[in-house]
Amino acid sequence: YQRRVRGKNRAPNKGSECIGVDLNRNWDFEWGAHVRQESHAQYYGSPISPPVCRQVYAATIAIMGRDGTGEGPRRIKQLAENTRYFRKELQKRGYIIYGELASPVIPLLLFRISSICAFAKHALANGVAPVIVGFPATPILGSRVRFCMSASHTREHLDRILEVIEDMEPYLTLKLSKRHKPMIAATK
Repeated sequence: YQRRVRGKNRAPNKGSECIGVDLNRNWDFEWGAHVRQESHAQYYGSPISPPVCRQVYAATIAIMGRDGTGEGPRRIKQLAENTRYFRKELQKRGYIIYGELASPVIPLLLFRISSICAFAKHALANGVAPVIVGFPATPILGSRVRFCMSASHTREHLDRILEVIEDMEPYLTLKLSKRHKPMIAATK
């Protein structure tokens, strides 16, 4: 590698008595061609296989509604509805969630490291496969569980997931939102 760079740095310049190129200066228009020819991806990357390329193409056509079935736009609409419903239910119940409103990936904060394992075990035992993220991928008190919405989820699926989360609430104390305080029944 060093010889190749050194050789290019000491190459004669057309129309100049100077030899070499200062790599820290701006490049001319031919630099883009050089990068395409000499880049890491050019030598070590691999193209998408034809079956994968065909699958991506078919999915894109379906999403755009050009396959004639109308399935793509219907699924996009269903995914948006599932995302809105699940996010709104979590917020309404007093949980702290992150992310964009329209994002189908909904992170629910667990906060404590000790909550990660307990939540994962309980969820898996009840048929929910959570995506748990903790330190060092998050701040030490920023542990979270990510729920990935799908157009295939039904309202019953989402309500079941909410039920599993609610089952863990007394043990993990996850309802910490000041914005949406849960309703507490009056004691007699």
